[in-house]
Amino acid sequence: MSQKSQLQIAHTELVNDFLLIKWTNETESIISCKTLRDNCPCASCAGETDVFGNIYKGPPKMKTETSYKLTQIESIGYYGLRPHWGDHHDTGIFTFKLLKALGENP
Repeated sequence: MSQKSQLQIAHTELVNDFLLIKWTNETESIISCKTLRDNCPCASCAGETDVFGNIYKGPPKMKTETSYKLTQIESIGYYGLRPHWGDHHDTGIFTFKLLKALGENP
């Protein structure tokens, strides 16, 4: 049985280079696309941890202006969002908790 996160998104909107999030608790978060992309939690960007605690990640990817262009945002269940970027990167799933934290600490 899946459990809904208490933190839920009511609405998202892309304004210029910022993602605006309105939460169901009436608060709002504003996150720059640069901050969002630079904090991508996918295995290629953030790395994967093995059972011994070692972190492995791919070689650093050179980012261009297109890398920071948000083309689409996809809702993932009751817990996160998956951004789709102009350079076709789309493997990072941002939990609502991470999005809230990024909005509080730009």
